[in-house]
Amino acid sequence: VQLVESGGGLVQPGGSLRLSCAASGFTFSSYVMSWYRQAPARGRELVATITRIGGITNVADSVKGRFTISRDNAKNMVILQMNSLKPEDTAVYYCHAQNSFSVYWGQGTQVTVSS
Repeated sequence: VQLVESGGGLVQPGGSLRLSCAASGFTFSSYVMSWYRQAPARGRELVATITRIGGITNVADSVKGRFTISRDNAKNMVILQMNSLKPEDTAVYYCHAQNSFSVYWGQGTQVTVSS
C-alpha cells in the first residue's frame, strides 16, 4: 500500500499550490479520502474529505472558499487545490485513506507560505 503526495513547496501569500496523492496497493474507490495537515508544535488537523465516488466533499472552516478537494478514481488520485494561501497554511500535508477496516497515511509533503 502506498500513498505518495507531491506538489508541495514554497509559495508567497496569496499564491496557489496543487497537491496530488497517488494511491496504489488497495481498492482506491472503496476508500474515503482526506487531506490532513500538521504545523510545528500543533496537532494534526483535518483539512478536507471526499467520499468514495466524490459526491460529497467537506473542508475545514479555516480553508473554506480557498481549498477544494477532488478525486479521480480511474487514476487512483486525490487532489487538493489550494488558493489564496496564507502563512498560517504552512504545514506538512498528509494524504489519508479510510474504510471500515483500514486506515492508510502518506509520508507528507511540506507546504510553506512565506514572503
